[in-house]
Amino acid sequence: MNKSDFYYDLPKEQIAQTPVEPRDSARLLVYDRKTDAVTHRHFYDLPNLLRADDLLVVNNTKVLPARVTGVKVDTGAQISFLLHKRVDKNTWETLCRPAKRAKVGTVLRFAPDMTGVVTAEGEEGARTLRFEYDGVFEEILNRIGEVPLPHYIHKQLKSIDRYQTVYADKVGSSAAPTAGLHFTERLISELKQKGIEFAEVLLHVGLGTFLPVKTDDVENHKMHSEYYCVTDGAAAQINAAKAAGRRVIAVGTTSVRVLESSSTDDGIVHAGSGDTSIFIYPPYKFKAVDGLITNFHLPESTLIMLVSALIGREKTLDLYNTAVAEGYRFFSFGDACFFQ
Repeated sequence: MNKSDFYYDLPKEQIAQTPVEPRDSARLLVYDRKTDAVTHRHFYDLPNLLRADDLLVVNNTKVLPARVTGVKVDTGAQISFLLHKRVDKNTWETLCRPAKRAKVGTVLRFAPDMTGVVTAEGEEGARTLRFEYDGVFEEILNRIGEVPLPHYIHKQLKSIDRYQTVYADKVGSSAAPTAGLHFTERLISELKQKGIEFAEVLLHVGLGTFLPVKTDDVENHKMHSEYYCVTDGAAAQINAAKAAGRRVIAVGTTSVRVLESSSTDDGIVHAGSGDTSIFIYPPYKFKAVDGLITNFHLPESTLIMLVSALIGREKTLDLYNTAVAEGYRFFSFGDACFFQ
């Protein structure tokens, strides 16, 4: 299976630069796998599209102000770093630009009360950075860092809260779990009143989700690992739904990766935490996920491959081409899909 098997043509003007308001007014492409029916709705129609006993699994990660700029102590040159995975209290795996200036031993000043030193080099701009600081790291980061929007978004947000889900709680992501950006407090309340449950899991979004596939043969792509956690309560909630024959619907591909990483072949989800580098592509057999609410993803990305594993590659490309023809908005601030 080649990377090019997951390509589709997207006009640049359909890449959403700003989110719609209100959040739940985004369009929603609905595909029923049993009937092969496609309908065009809006996200606020979810209460009429979901069953009363469905369980939605959401990722409650919160985006860090993860882009920081340091000045080399010896030359004054500026280097930008994207923090994407915490190794320990003071050490992070990062991506940096320009990487050629960040050799092992390079010392940088990020703020009067924070310095950093490069301790290891990796491929494609990867650097390990150890910080030294006075005070609380998160407070300094909130003061000096910027929330990193995807490279294809060229407009600044009026409020950075618009790049957080309304249920964001656990700080640690380099990017938002974007399917969840469409939920409003009112919509969640309406869904709960209908009887639909929510279970919260955690995956800190990092390079594993967003790095491009660079190998022609899909099977040769290596995913970076990302931290995830499933609490005892969430596992019990999900397993009770499965035992009762209710649908478990993942909100976003990150929730899919948590569920499939933490479940065994019998579909039982186990509580725990750790790193996952799971790479889901056809003909993967899903163990815990019955449906998916997600955004439209980049061509040839690991995310469109995950969707293809759920509904089939040809159907995925067919639906994406339909969405292009229908004028849907794509990627992080774009419209959504519901595959049931």
